[in-house]
Amino acid sequence: MFSIRRRAVLAAAVLVAVPSLLMAWGNWGHQRVNRAAVLALPAPMRTFFYNHIDFVVTEAVIPDSRKYVLSDRAEGPRHYVDLENYGDDLNAIPHAAADAYAKYDAAQLDKEGRLPWYVQDMMVKLTAAMKKQHKDEILFVAADLGHYLGDATQPLHTSANHDGQKTGQKGVHAFYESQMVEQFGKTYNFKLAEPKFIEDPTAEIWRIVLQAHAAADTLLAVEKQLAAATPADQVIEASNGQPRKNIFNSSYRTQAYTAAVHQKLNRMVERQLRTAAQATANFWYTAWVNAGKPDLTKLDTEYTTKSNEHNLKEELKTLDKSGKLVDFSSFTEFPQGK
Repeated sequence: MFSIRRRAVLAAAVLVAVPSLLMAWGNWGHQRVNRAAVLALPAPMRTFFYNHIDFVVTEAVIPDSRKYVLSDRAEGPRHYVDLENYGDDLNAIPHAAADAYAKYDAAQLDKEGRLPWYVQDMMVKLTAAMKKQHKDEILFVAADLGHYLGDATQPLHTSANHDGQKTGQKGVHAFYESQMVEQFGKTYNFKLAEPKFIEDPTAEIWRIVLQAHAAADTLLAVEKQLAAATPADQVIEASNGQPRKNIFNSSYRTQAYTAAVHQKLNRMVERQLRTAAQATANFWYTAWVNAGKPDLTKLDTEYTTKSNEHNLKEELKTLDKSGKLVDFSSFTEFPQGK
């Protein structure tokens, strides 16, 4: 297994190489979901996770890198679930991972997505790592779990119409999860509630997925309506007479159009990101409780903890006062400026 230091180096090297289609909240969103979750944890957990917050934040986007940079074929289906393709009756879809693996063959799961069941698998692994008090495994699995919970809250990761390709809205995926987030994310409130113990993680992940799925139609309807009512040259930003593209070949929407959609969605993006961060804190906390509440602070030296005390206090003070996270750098898919 890679050491935490080697994983962080790998992460930094590959961020810019990852296409955006399966990155539910882009680098900017995924990383802030994990950071907000760390700060919401109770003190016995928070101290340990904050000691390694750079790793937990960086690792938040590595599940996407594994698919595209390392060509890990098993990775892709973990990020989505095309619910419509599992049948018209959503209630007939098995909720428990064991039941789903018994009902569907591997080919169907790989095609239509494994997301809610993989979250269950990750919870088993995180709880086991907590029980063993295996430091690297705890951080690695917890950070990845935050990514998949982020995916579960992104409406388009629960729909077969994941990029608006079935409704003439191709490109809406990156627009929703990255451009809007990058343009307005600094205004979002990331102050979370104290994490709650989840009595039934299987039911909870399905509650999250079904809530996100219900929002997909709203998202697509709002964007389609505004696009039809807006002149084309005011929807897509132009550069030298051609649609402006980012490094992943996704078209920029104009800032005015992005603002109009964001407003019409009535802060849906912020709500879903907060849901992701709160869910991440809740699932981490539940794994810790189920593991017997081990003393994670013993996994670090006193020097490490003392070195981070001041920054943790200041960061919590800022969050309590303004609801804002500290301003840290993330790779942006839609940088402004020519």
